Amino acid sequence: MTSTTQRLATTRWASVFLLVSTGVVAALQVGKAVIAAPMLQTNLGISLADIGWLTGVFAVLGLIGGIPAGAFIASVGSQRVLLLGLLTTALGAACGAVATDLPTLLLSRIIEGAGFLLITVAAPSILTQVSERGDRDFAFALWSCFMPLGMAVAMLTGPLFESWRTVWWTSCGLALVVCLLVSLLIPSTAERQAWSWHGLKAQAIDVCTTREPAMLAAMFALYSLMFFALFSFLPVLLMQRMEVTHSSAGLLSALATVANILGNLAAGVLLSRGTARTTLLAGASLAMGITSIGIFLPLFSDTTTFILCVIFSAVGGLIPATLLSAAPTAMPLTSLVPVVLGLIIQGNNLGQVIGPIAIGSAIQAYGWSSAAFLVAGAALLAVAGAFTLGRTPQPALQGIEETAQT
Repeated sequence: MTSTTQRLATTRWASVFLLVSTGVVAALQVGKAVIAAPMLQTNLGISLADIGWLTGVFAVLGLIGGIPAGAFIASVGSQRVLLLGLLTTALGAACGAVATDLPTLLLSRIIEGAGFLLITVAAPSILTQVSERGDRDFAFALWSCFMPLGMAVAMLTGPLFESWRTVWWTSCGLALVVCLLVSLLIPSTAERQAWSWHGLKAQAIDVCTTREPAMLAAMFALYSLMFFALFSFLPVLLMQRMEVTHSSAGLLSALATVANILGNLAAGVLLSRGTARTTLLAGASLAMGITSIGIFLPLFSDTTTFILCVIFSAVGGLIPATLLSAAPTAMPLTSLVPVVLGLIIQGNNLGQVIGPIAIGSAIQAYGWSSAAFLVAGAALLAVAGAFTLGRTPQPALQGIEETAQT
């Protein structure tokens, strides 16, 4: 009996790590544009503001399609949608690899954004099914590592390629390999709901008007804005401020990104030990705001500035794991978990859109110092949001009950 239990536990954790791998593949698509920025500037003659669009437009579909994606998953099945997301990601990467101008490359990023959306809503939906309730906080902490891990891999390996097109082709191949593994190792679920536009509308209204899911999405938007405000331009910042090579900038950026993983894992441990979510969210947000001032303003030496980047990343990692682990209990019906996750992903993508575009435009017009004020302002809003989230939510259940009855 003990042996059987151990085998089941091993299988569950293997599934968790494979699901995290799908997220890493999705995050690679974000990170590759960041580390390839100098090559894109040289090859296509695009500006920093254009780089911001290449990073931000990736999230446009996620911004408007999170909740519909959650309902789509409920009707089609998480495993099938995950496979579709990986295939869509591969298609977008292939289209980008053959792009010869900025508009075509932007279009390919939108396709990749669709794949990112499907992956990042479907994978955690499966995670709630394969993880035990007692292990769920840590499982979601592992899942929340996918973004910094994927970006770190992209920043470490990107400078090894002579052409940005090779980076795009490689990311396409990785998506196809992981897609094959998912089809072989992640079972398809038989629990599905009939697609209904009326049901989708009712679910969307109930989820959006319930305070806890709405605040989770808002907090994720503020976190993503702060995180991508720095990491969308970190290699360029390091090359301009510290005058390091492209390869060294990639290595240093990867090191700073990996620190975010430590924060994600620490959140899982702290939550399992009973640390209040409000404490983690408010403390981490405040720390990100303070360190951003030292990063973007020319106040310290190059070494100290980079250390602040590492601290910014590490403490920021406490936020996504804390927010995502709250999703399964944000609504009273488990069938609405994919919709809640969809709303959270919309918040995440809102930050990804606003952050790089706003910061890229501000830097282009006013210099690096302007970024400090934008990030610090977002941090103050996040601190206020953390205390709002800590209050007891009042669910709006009328639409849910109607949907359940039909």
